[in-house]
Amino acid sequence: MGELMDDQERRNGYVVLRSYAAIGDGRTVALVALDGSIDWLPIPDLDSTPVFARLLDAAAGGSIELAPVDAFTLTRRYLPQTNVLETTYTTAGGVARVTDALVTGLAGELPWVELARRVDGIAGSVELRWQVTAGTCFATTSPRVEMTTHGKIIRAGELMLAVEGSNHGPAEGESNLAGTFTASANSHHMLVVAGTRNEPLHLPIPDLTAIGLGRTIDTWRQWSTDFSYDGPWAEAVQRSALALKLLIHSRSGAIAAAATTSLPENMQGGKNWDYRFAWVRDLTFTVHALVRFGLREETHQAISWLIQAIQENDSKVHIFYRLDGSTPDAEEAQDLPGWRGIGPVVVGNDARTQLQLGIFGDLMNVMRVYVEAGNVLDMHTRNMLAAVADHVCEVWQEFDSGLWELPDLHHYTASKMGCWQALDSALRLCELGQISGEPARWSSVCERIKTWVEENCWSEARQSYVTHPGSDELDAAVLLHATSGFDRGPRMSATIDAIRIELGRGALLYRYTGMEAEEGAFVACSFWMASALACVGRHDEAVEMMDELIGLANDVGLYSEMIDPADLSFLGNFPQGLSHLALVNAAITIDELAPR
Repeated sequence: MGELMDDQERRNGYVVLRSYAAIGDGRTVALVALDGSIDWLPIPDLDSTPVFARLLDAAAGGSIELAPVDAFTLTRRYLPQTNVLETTYTTAGGVARVTDALVTGLAGELPWVELARRVDGIAGSVELRWQVTAGTCFATTSPRVEMTTHGKIIRAGELMLAVEGSNHGPAEGESNLAGTFTASANSHHMLVVAGTRNEPLHLPIPDLTAIGLGRTIDTWRQWSTDFSYDGPWAEAVQRSALALKLLIHSRSGAIAAAATTSLPENMQGGKNWDYRFAWVRDLTFTVHALVRFGLREETHQAISWLIQAIQENDSKVHIFYRLDGSTPDAEEAQDLPGWRGIGPVVVGNDARTQLQLGIFGDLMNVMRVYVEAGNVLDMHTRNMLAAVADHVCEVWQEFDSGLWELPDLHHYTASKMGCWQALDSALRLCELGQISGEPARWSSVCERIKTWVEENCWSEARQSYVTHPGSDELDAAVLLHATSGFDRGPRMSATIDAIRIELGRGALLYRYTGMEAEEGAFVACSFWMASALACVGRHDEAVEMMDELIGLANDVGLYSEMIDPADLSFLGNFPQGLSHLALVNAAITIDELAPR
């Protein structure tokens, strides 16, 4: 695609973030650039230290390259209803097509990571070069090629990597493996990279990998046919659902917020975070979408994972967890340059110790949605949720860090609305006979919270809910509580107008007052606005906003965390689950509330 060629260009070893497509297998995610280089692939899991991390360290991060030797143009797409990427390269001499996938096994995921890169000659003659360069695993090891009785492997600390293929040319190199071959009309070639950590390595058999690639395509298509959505923006909704599926850790049910760490939220640096954790908030939004799609297995697994994670951490509801359900480590800076030299590169996240009152609303509401979808809670979960409702009655008046994990503690408006949502959902669960406790108390406190917000968090001068009492600043997080049902009346409608004027740039929206100077527009907030418009009865405006936002995805339909309104460049971690979640839920909300 001619318009994408600027995205293909590397500057000091890096490409723009819009260049990337994501593939995955239920355990990990690889990012494929327009020029055919896989610049990010943790092995064996999404939150493992990545052995291929050119994304953050062009010199020593490691990559898996495959592209024509001569100048080329390209088109690419996901095969319909899959997370399998197809890229067609055209050179002066011919046309070749590359199909990329992380291969799944007969019973779901393989016990090892296996990347398949199939090359089919379409017309003429195209010489291609491939190179597998293991990285230093965030400067913790020195990779090397070793000769074994079965051929060459690459060792990188605790990892072993095998590079096999068919009709892919001889593998040569001492610190990496590389080769060249020529694709001609109707020729077929395969490059396979397999990896394990701290366990024996199965050397892939290319013919079996080719079968596995076909099976992987079929598996994705079967999954795509299992969920039901035939409303507006169906193609974008399906692509977002597939993107979210990449972030679901199949072994645990945890849902990662994003596939990467430390991609900057602005071009000056300093706001780089590790998002390879499972946020309670993101999981609850995901379950909303899964329930609406009729996907029972992922819904149950995610809920079970969340309940178990809470139980195994002293029954305390943390903001987020590791994918295995444990609590995260403290943030630790790595001695790496970062994408385009914009650091820091960090592992871990210090927000883990914060109090965010809004997560109680997220938790209770998702359990309500789960029950209303036809599920029954066990006694342990019932008791835990009743205890959470009681806890909300005690703590709702406390300061917290808010949804945005801010260091300044306040009575954030969105947090108080979240406490209202928690008790409102508890009362509904009580009506459904799924929890018992003190509903009279919950109802009384619920009304007190609503009255307190109405009296303290509304500004007549701004004609808007403000960030917290005494402030005249605005916060897009309040928009979530049009959807929650806290307010769908004139005040929320007026708040929408005030937020669009102050925080909006076209269809894009900044998170809260002052963020224009610090970061890009937050993609999820923009979709929250579209949902809120529908909730207050402004359907035509919601549709217009959605149409514009759908057009801001990259060429394969993916979104990062943020977009710079000035040039529409991507910022922040990628692909960002919350962005795709907000798209899905906005589309469904607008469709459900459309005038009939």
